[in-house]
Amino acid sequence: MNTLIRRRRNCRCLLLYVRPLSVIADAKSDAPSIGIPGPGHLNIDRVAILHDNLRSCARTGSVMEASACHAQAISLGLESDVLVSNMVINVYSKCGFTSLARKMFEEMPHRNLVSWNTMISSHSRNGEEQEALVLFMRMQREGAQFGEFTVSSVLCACAAKCAAPECKQLHAFAMKSATDSNIFVATALLDVYAKCGLIGDASLVFEYMQERSDVTWSSMMAGYVQNDMYEEALSLFCRAQVVGLKYDHFMVSSAISACAGLAALIEGKQFHAIICKSGFGSNIFVCSSLIDMYAKCGTVREASLVFSGVEEKSVALMNAMISGFAKHARSLEAMILYEKMQQMGLCPNEVTYVSMLSACSHAGLVENGRKYFDLMTRDHNIFPNVLHYSCMVDILGRAGLVDEAYDLIIRMPFDATPSIWGSLLASCRINGNLGIAEVAFNKLFELEPHNAGNHILLSNTYAANKMWDGVSTARKLLRDSEVKKEKGKSWIELKDKVHSFVVGDRTHPKIADVYLKLDDLFNEVERQGYRAETEHDLHDLEATKKQELLRHHSEKLALAFGLLCLPQSVPIRIMKNLRICVDCHSFMKIASGVTNREIIVRDTNRFHHFSDGYCSCADFW
Repeated sequence: MNTLIRRRRNCRCLLLYVRPLSVIADAKSDAPSIGIPGPGHLNIDRVAILHDNLRSCARTGSVMEASACHAQAISLGLESDVLVSNMVINVYSKCGFTSLARKMFEEMPHRNLVSWNTMISSHSRNGEEQEALVLFMRMQREGAQFGEFTVSSVLCACAAKCAAPECKQLHAFAMKSATDSNIFVATALLDVYAKCGLIGDASLVFEYMQERSDVTWSSMMAGYVQNDMYEEALSLFCRAQVVGLKYDHFMVSSAISACAGLAALIEGKQFHAIICKSGFGSNIFVCSSLIDMYAKCGTVREASLVFSGVEEKSVALMNAMISGFAKHARSLEAMILYEKMQQMGLCPNEVTYVSMLSACSHAGLVENGRKYFDLMTRDHNIFPNVLHYSCMVDILGRAGLVDEAYDLIIRMPFDATPSIWGSLLASCRINGNLGIAEVAFNKLFELEPHNAGNHILLSNTYAANKMWDGVSTARKLLRDSEVKKEKGKSWIELKDKVHSFVVGDRTHPKIADVYLKLDDLFNEVERQGYRAETEHDLHDLEATKKQELLRHHSEKLALAFGLLCLPQSVPIRIMKNLRICVDCHSFMKIASGVTNREIIVRDTNRFHHFSDGYCSCADFW
C-alpha cells in the first residue's frame, strides 16, 4: 500500500482510489454484484479502467505502475478473475519479471487457454526456453486445451535453444493435431529448422505452405543467410518480387547480408537503390546491413558514407562501422569511433569489443588489445566469451608471444574451439614453435578430424623449419585420412559475371590473353626490383620449379584479367578463398605502383588495399 501512496500522482490506475485506503481496508462486502466477487464498492467502470491501465502498462513496460494495478486488483477482490489474472501475467511478462508472472499463474484457481499461452510465451520471450517446454508438457498431462498459438510459442522456444529433436517431435505433434497448416505454426517450424541448421527441412515446410505471410518469406530468407546459402536467399527475394509480395525491411536486410556473404558489390548497390526508393534508409538494421555489406565488399569509404548519413546513431550501427574499420586494418579509425561512441552515451557491448580486439589483431597492437580485454570487464562488466579469447590468442600469437597465448587458452573458463587452436597453430608456423604446434594439432585432430586445413598448417610449420621428414609424415597422415584439401582459387567480378581462376588455370575463355598480360606485367615489376620469394614456398622442390608455381598463382591471374578488362579508373577487387601468400603480396604491392591502379584483395583473414607500392596492412597479416 505504501507503493500505491508513493505512485499516486504518476500512475493512472490510482485514479481508481476514490476513498482513503483505511476505508477500503475496513469496507464491508455490500457492493452491488456484477459477477466478480470482492470487497469494497465495485462497478463496471472501475473494472474497465483497471483493464485499460493494465494494457497501458503492458505497452510501456512500466513495472511500478503494473504492481500498483496488481495491488488494486487484489484490493477489489479480482485476484480470482481469469481475465484480470491473465492481464497481470502478461504485463509482468512484458516488463521482464517472469518469476512474478509465474507466481500469479500458479496461484490461479482456474486457468484457460490464454493463461497457458501467456505463460509459455513469457518463458520463451524471456530466455527461459526449457521452462516453456516443461510447461507445455505439463499442459498436455493436465489435459488442458491447446491451440495454434501454443504450438508456435513452444516452437519459438525450440528455435532459441536450437533444439532439433524437440522441434521434430513438435512437428509430428502439429501434424497429428492438424495445426501444421496454420501459417503461424508453419512459419515457426521453418524458423526453428533453419536455426538448427536443418535448412532442407525448413525449405520443405516453406514449399508445402498453402499460405505465406511476409514474416514467412522473411524467415526463410534469414534462414538461408544464417546457413551461408546466400544465392538461395537472393533467388528467394527475386521470387517474392515475381509474385508481387511487398517486401519489408527484414527481407531487404537479409538480402543485403546475402550480398555481403557473396561479396557481390553490384547486387549490393542495387539493393541500396531499392532502400533509397522504398524509404528504408532510416531503419537502423537496414543501415547496419548496408555498412557491413560495403565493408565486406572492400569499399569501406561507401560504408563510412552510409554511416555518416544516419542521424540517430545506435550501438548496432556503431558496431557495424567499427567492424568495417577492423576488417580493413584501419585500427585508428576504429579506436576513434569507440571513444566517440562513449562520448555519445552509448555503452559498448560484447560485439563492440570483438571488433576492437580484431582491429588490434590486424594491426599487431598487443598493448591496446590487452587494454580493451581488461576494459570490457572492469568498466562495462562484460565477461569475455569465446570470441574475445579467440581474438586475444590471435593478437598474442601474431606478435610472437606463442607461450603466452597458450597459457591464456589453458586458463580459459571454457574449452577452446577449433578456431582458437587453429589460430595458435598458425602462429606456431610463423614463429617456429614446434612443441606447441603439435599440441595444437592434436587438439584440432580430436575436434575436426576431417579438416584438411589443420594437416596443411602442421605440414607448413614443419616446412618452415626445414623439417622435411615431418612434412612427409604430416602429408601422409593427410592422405591416409582421405580428407580433401580445399583448392585455392581467386575470383573477380566484371559487370554481371564472376570470373574464377585457380593456380595454373587453362580453362578460362581469355586465358591466353591473361597469360600474355601477366608476362608483360612480370617484366615491368622485375624492372622495379621484384624477385620471387621462393623461401616462403613450403614445397620440397627446386627453386626454378617453385618460381613457376608462384608465377601462376590464382590471384596473379585474376589481377592480369582485371587489368585487361576493367577501366583505368576502377579499382581491381579480387576475392580469394585462402590466405594470400607472401610472394603474391609482394607482387601486388609493386604491381599497384607500376600500373598506377588500386588493387583490393580480400583473403580469408582480411582486406589488403594495394596502392602506390604499399599495402594497408603494413606487411602484417
